[in-house]
Amino acid sequence: MLSTQPYKGTRDFYPEDKRLQKFLFNSVRNCLEKYGYEEYDAPIVEPIEMFTAKSGEEIVNEQTYLFEDRGGRQVTLRPEMTPSVSRLVAGRRQELAYPLRWYSIPNLWRYERPQRGRLREHWQINVDIFGVDSIEAESELIRVADDMLKTFGATSDQFVIKLNSRKFVDFLFLEYFNLDKKSAAKVIKLIDRMHKLEPIKFKTTLEEIISESNVESSVSAQIIELMSKKHIEYLPLDVRSHSSLQNLELLMNKLNNQGVTNVIFDITLMRGFDYYTDVVFEIFDTNPENNRAIMGGGRYDGLVGLFGVEPIATAGFGLGDVTLQDFLTTHNILPKVSVETDIYAITLGNNSIEANNIITKLRAKGINIALDITDRKLAAKIKTASKKNIPFAMFIGDDEIEKNKVVLRNLASGEEDSHSVDEVVKFIRTFHSQKQ
Repeated sequence: MLSTQPYKGTRDFYPEDKRLQKFLFNSVRNCLEKYGYEEYDAPIVEPIEMFTAKSGEEIVNEQTYLFEDRGGRQVTLRPEMTPSVSRLVAGRRQELAYPLRWYSIPNLWRYERPQRGRLREHWQINVDIFGVDSIEAESELIRVADDMLKTFGATSDQFVIKLNSRKFVDFLFLEYFNLDKKSAAKVIKLIDRMHKLEPIKFKTTLEEIISESNVESSVSAQIIELMSKKHIEYLPLDVRSHSSLQNLELLMNKLNNQGVTNVIFDITLMRGFDYYTDVVFEIFDTNPENNRAIMGGGRYDGLVGLFGVEPIATAGFGLGDVTLQDFLTTHNILPKVSVETDIYAITLGNNSIEANNIITKLRAKGINIALDITDRKLAAKIKTASKKNIPFAMFIGDDEIEKNKVVLRNLASGEEDSHSVDEVVKFIRTFHSQKQ
């Protein structure tokens, strides 16, 4: 017997689920388009080498849905969108007008263990700026992300914006601690998940990595000490003077002056992808019931250049639909979305042509109407309308046709009255405006 359950790590979207998703995505679109961002899309299937080049070994080797197509090519369902958008920009490098402000809401696939906030298929809001090489790009992106969450009713105390710099991270491990590139990469990956590990596990793993490199064993203790620093001013002077940190301080001051005050420095913030080149950021839920990153991003100046064209300064971020819904649910601000249908129409008598003419006029004026086309009893038809959460039932009988009116019933209160077509339009519009 075939199962009625979806593939593990994916979701079915019944109309009520799709309705909520559509509302969330449209709210995001409205927010982004206020800032001048334009929507794009790309194929769900991409060549695997595009991700091998920069996404990181873990993504490619462990999390991609990799397969060979009928032409013998190695392809994958896209695990992220950044390489795809970089390919799009590279393809028209000379034709595009910079700076580009682009966004997309693709569905992505990663073969990983399903858990809270992580599924194998999810949708992700991707927002990118191409052609701005200053912190003005990061500043705008963070303001947009802040505004996006506040669009749904979130407040600044419900999330915190954490900043770091991969340029600073590279300086730390390659120059300050003198690790070789291989050891530095391992340490970065370890720190990226340190908050998910027991302190002793983190310490012993770090010591194993350090023991394999040609540096003093005391370096592991120094790294642990440095990772405990919560503010830039607490760092050693020879570390704090690095230009990337000065850049971060400028960014934080700029955001504070623009009203984004919940921004902090986090030296442990690494971001898992290999393509980040400088500023990285993540937004974390402050509620202990959902203690995780909601969204993240940063600067990745070199990715467009992988496609054989001149590199373009780029920064962007991603926000998953699952983590967004978890955040809104945790803070009890997940919106209740009404059904799209305004009226459930029920005809009474032998007047289907005349009734359909009335319904057609109302639809032409922007009223969404579902017509019951069954031969069931009246009570069953009304029950269907109520079960679908449609707010109004409309009755069109011979008397109504003669008077050029309809009877409109509020299915929640039971109140009903006769209305002309124009009165129905005005009534429904007033109903919607009062709900907003």
